[in-house]
Amino acid sequence: MVIKMEHLSISKTEGIKSFTLPKLPYDYKALAPYMSEEQLKLHHDKHHQGYVNGANAIFEKLDKARKENTDLDVKTTLKDLSFHIGGHLLHSTFWDNMAPPGKGGGKPGGAIADVINKEFGSFERFKAEFSKAAASVEGSGWAVLAMQQCVDRPLIMQVEKHNVNVYPGFRILMALDVWEHAYYVDYRNDRGKFVEGFWSVVNWDYVNKVLKLVK
Repeated sequence: MVIKMEHLSISKTEGIKSFTLPKLPYDYKALAPYMSEEQLKLHHDKHHQGYVNGANAIFEKLDKARKENTDLDVKTTLKDLSFHIGGHLLHSTFWDNMAPPGKGGGKPGGAIADVINKEFGSFERFKAEFSKAAASVEGSGWAVLAMQQCVDRPLIMQVEKHNVNVYPGFRILMALDVWEHAYYVDYRNDRGKFVEGFWSVVNWDYVNKVLKLVK
């Protein structure tokens, strides 16, 4: 029997935990014209699935090495595991923090609006800083808004790959994928245009929900 809990698949018979690809909270056409059906299918079904498969393969590798008491390249293995887990969890957040045009986008309301205004002075200033972070990530990576209870202030993370320059212990409120696979079908090499389109589909209700958990 398999039970799904927050992107985990738990086998009750063997007690083995592994990641599963989460279903999108909307259909493949829902984010158009900012993200096409073709782009979304490729990104979710192929690229995100690849990180899930990669992490699960390493879990199996670890289990086998420990069971058979064989040697393991720990440094390389853990680096690869961090990459694939980061890819899976960031993508899972990315899907959730978007909503179809009309339901998402625009200026935020509620607690996240207050937090943004207190830290950045205005939503416009936050949007500009976040967009610049997304546009200037070296190579492939993410722009992320994160928060930690002790600091009690939102911080922008410019994450390279899926796991570099991460602030440990900070809860991710919102993430924007700027790997080329996230936008190349629709925007070719125009990352800036893709970033601008993202603001039309941000799910501020989701961001407020996560913020409440941090608070």
